Amino acid sequence: MSASKAALVVVPTPIGNLGDITDRARQVIAEADAVVAEDTRVTGRLLQHLGIGKPLLSFHINNEHRTVEQLLERLQRGERLALCSDAGTPAISDPGYLLVREALRAGIAVECLPGATAFVPALVVSGLPCERFVFEGFLPQKKGRRTRLESLRSESRTMVLYESPHRLRRALDEFIGVLGEERMASISREISKLHEETVRGTLAELRAHFMQHEPRGEFVVVIAGAANEA
Repeated sequence: MSASKAALVVVPTPIGNLGDITDRARQVIAEADAVVAEDTRVTGRLLQHLGIGKPLLSFHINNEHRTVEQLLERLQRGERLALCSDAGTPAISDPGYLLVREALRAGIAVECLPGATAFVPALVVSGLPCERFVFEGFLPQKKGRRTRLESLRSESRTMVLYESPHRLRRALDEFIGVLGEERMASISREISKLHEETVRGTLAELRAHFMQHEPRGEFVVVIAGAANEA
């Protein structure tokens, strides 16, 4: 039986351990005419691990507006494409939203498989309330960053953000400046990988930790909401 009848299938890929790929994701990739990849080298290694040979089509943040029409033409010709990002679920702080939106506008069937995304395990192991939360992804790097932070000052839900290693210390300074140094938080890195780590404490304690330890890997920052900071 086919793993999916949709023309475009969004396929979550492991965020670290390749053993986290699902049997259904493997089947969808095996049955696709081609795989749309954020980085063909990264997805190529995954396909090699799976023992699957498929044409790889590049689709990333720098070319998505140029290539989306070409991909739509292939879908409209009856091809079935599997959309993968480097890690996790496409369109969640990764390329994919534009292709999904345009495919739906064109009347093309789209399906998303359940699977890996970094913020869910980071939220669960944070020890902070999980029943209501807000996902902010990556904050703007420059314009609008302070405004976005200020908008979170009175947010009562648990807040989840992504941050890169070279901006983490600066981000912690900014969080302290807006939310206060006693706000509880949790920072996870390298989820499902060999050096997976989660550090919990106040924002001041987390800043002190990462001043002593060089930030390495990709980070998920989970911050208590205003009503839950105690």
